[in-house]
Amino acid sequence: MNSRERRSEHGGLPPKGTPGVLNGLRVADFSRVLAGPYATMMLADFGADVVKIEPPHGDDTRAWRPPVDDAGESTYFGAVNRNKRSVVCDLTTAEGLETARRLAETADVVVENFRPGVMERFGLDEQTLRAANPGVVYCSITGFGRDAGAALPGYDLLVQAVGGLMSITGAPDGEPSKVGVALVDVLTGLNAFSGILLALRQRDATGRGSRVDVELLGSLLAALTNQASGTLATGRSPARLGNAHPSIAPYELFSAADRELVVAVGNDRQFTAFAAAVGRPDLAQDARFATNEARVAHRDALRDELAPLLAARPAADWVAALTAARVPAGLVNGVAEAFAFAESLGLPAVVETTDPATGRRSRQPATPIHLDTAPAVHRTPPPLLGAHDARWADETDREDRP
Repeated sequence: MNSRERRSEHGGLPPKGTPGVLNGLRVADFSRVLAGPYATMMLADFGADVVKIEPPHGDDTRAWRPPVDDAGESTYFGAVNRNKRSVVCDLTTAEGLETARRLAETADVVVENFRPGVMERFGLDEQTLRAANPGVVYCSITGFGRDAGAALPGYDLLVQAVGGLMSITGAPDGEPSKVGVALVDVLTGLNAFSGILLALRQRDATGRGSRVDVELLGSLLAALTNQASGTLATGRSPARLGNAHPSIAPYELFSAADRELVVAVGNDRQFTAFAAAVGRPDLAQDARFATNEARVAHRDALRDELAPLLAARPAADWVAALTAARVPAGLVNGVAEAFAFAESLGLPAVVETTDPATGRRSRQPATPIHLDTAPAVHRTPPPLLGAHDARWADETDREDRP
């Protein structure tokens, strides 16, 4: 029996005509919190049928509040769980475990982020499932791998600390700082999404599924990019520079007359235009500032020259003048201002979905990937806990859902 036949026997395929490049794929989502749910939401946005398998108390993030939406649901949970169905499975009971196994054995993709060993204990591990479902793509997300780091808890803040990100974030004379969002989880979710798509492509060629392993620590180390390559080349860890850049100047935050702005000068042409725009064209001829390498070496002196100039006018005036001169510059927006800015540029940054059964609405950031022939579709709000338990039972002998 192939995976499509198994899905027909145990829950049906996505509805006929459902748009999305991944239409026809079923995902059994055992993951919770952020990295795994982010990955599976991306799959769902492009048409996959994602069944979120939750314990009786639900995903932990359902209780992470405030803030809440108009329906009183956690916005943290809502951020990464749209377009999914929720089925409660108590894995400590025979009935709950049987339902979970049927879901996993009929899935194209299984995603989990339990501590290593947990899925084996329930008989939901990759080796066991592959015996019944050779084509399954099995994605495991861990904090520090399945070997020596298996016992370490994979919390984003912890990984930012031990993975070096905090050491390069914050003011030079201040304490190390985390990023203002769980960035490592998001990066790991994107890596899981990419790995799953690669494994599905390989399955198209071979007929067999693969195991995808993604770690938070590995995702962060890879994302350190230039900071990582510089460290590996020199053997020296970089220091915190606040909002400055280790290899480019001026590329940092400045205070204007009313609020902050950033200036991101990436080459010598831009610096010449920048110097002219701020009324100091001579700075581009100064030997200390004529080249990027020289500006990096004399960044403090350069900042001393620029700070009083930029402080003399409102930030919006500078952004307009510098943008006209083709010098990258922008205001330091709040999150609400950032969405308004995207809207002013015509970017589809926000989507609203409505639950057809309850009328419940949810506003979320839109999927940032745009395919012209098979775009993402934001169909339904994040599901209420167990919202599809009865529906799942009703569907077990049906080929297609209405």
